[in-house]
Amino acid sequence: MENKTMTEVILSPMISGDRLAAIVAGAAGKFVVIRIIKSEGVEIREKENCLRRFVEVAEATGAAMVYSDYAEVAPDGVMTPHPTIDCHEGSVRDDFDCGVLWLVRADVVAGVAEEARGLRFGALYALRLAAMRNGGVVRVPETLYAVGKTDLRTSGEKQFDYVDPRNREVQVEMESIFTAHLRKCGAYLRQREKLIDTDKGDFPVEASVIIPVRNRERTIADAIRSALSQECDFGFNVIVVDNHSTDGTGEIVERMAREDNRVVRIVPVRRDLGIGGCWNSGVNDSRCGRYAVQLDSDDVYKDGTTLTKIVERFRCEKCAMVIGSYELVDFEGRPIPPGVIDHREWSDENGHNNALRINGLGAPRAFYTPVLRELQLPDVSYGEDYAMGLRISREYRIGRIYEPVYLCRRWEGNSDAALSVERVNANNAYKDWLRLCEIKARRAIAE
Repeated sequence: MENKTMTEVILSPMISGDRLAAIVAGAAGKFVVIRIIKSEGVEIREKENCLRRFVEVAEATGAAMVYSDYAEVAPDGVMTPHPTIDCHEGSVRDDFDCGVLWLVRADVVAGVAEEARGLRFGALYALRLAAMRNGGVVRVPETLYAVGKTDLRTSGEKQFDYVDPRNREVQVEMESIFTAHLRKCGAYLRQREKLIDTDKGDFPVEASVIIPVRNRERTIADAIRSALSQECDFGFNVIVVDNHSTDGTGEIVERMAREDNRVVRIVPVRRDLGIGGCWNSGVNDSRCGRYAVQLDSDDVYKDGTTLTKIVERFRCEKCAMVIGSYELVDFEGRPIPPGVIDHREWSDENGHNNALRINGLGAPRAFYTPVLRELQLPDVSYGEDYAMGLRISREYRIGRIYEPVYLCRRWEGNSDAALSVERVNANNAYKDWLRLCEIKARRAIAE
């Protein structure tokens, strides 16, 4: 490959706009090769003709940016393939994995370098979004290089990085970059103000705690007791949707239902339901209250005031959805890092836009039942709540509670404790698809 074709630069993941501008100033050639070094001493080992392949794909597709699959080399020397996923219009997360070797058109880099002056952390994020708008980003589904593995944590340990309070400054800047992107691609929405009528309709109780469950005999009793311990001046029940458990879960729920008539056990007729389908079964049941409030089968409410605080927020703000804050704890209830997850990046003015950038909205999630019955959750077991949050925020106001009202218990039995890279990719691809649909829908109604 002739040097005049490209300029090669080495950057850190959180590079400032000024630094990017200084490094690429006077770049020669049509392309810039970006090597992202996350830790000192980490080597990127390219396969033969790696960069030639990148250029071939860029020339053939007209892409503004090209990346590929790669391999990770563990400290013990074991090399493991690390497939990536396709980047499209919905791939707007700032943590989207494009690997650490990018080929970007020089004119796109130059334009972003000038616009990004003043950014402290997010110049590369701004660059990828600009590439998506100006020719697209293309993945090469081939393992074209290897890089040392620097993050040895499991998926369950990594998943809360984006809401770690220590990263708040970074998140604020990423939101500003993403909001500008939405404006440029015509999908930015003004503040959502559609309200609900909290006095409309007749319901058997004011609130229902919805607990989908399958094979959680170790934790389900704790969850139900937590719900029953709520101190409320209104009627509520606990609807447990038992998705055909094969351990002792069903017997535990039945026993607790006999002891307290506020406990309702539903066993769906269908045997192919995901978590979303179980939620729909609970919400569509005639015993569901005006508000449907989430409680996972291995979590608990923080204290006896959680349900009251959620219902008061509905009544006060007349919103279609309320999202609380939670604290990460171990199985015994002891706090673990990063602690309280409060999503304070949310704002009434821009939360519904920024929701497209982040990978979750918080917990517990609660819904105005008539809206949920109208929209229905997708019948999947990952991202169903995020999908509904995006859909509701497109139209309705969402209320927030910033004090922790929920304890999220992290233990080896969590379904997301140690996912393979293929499962993580599948989960991320689904949420990116949700974002793609939502961006297209919002572009159609943007003012």
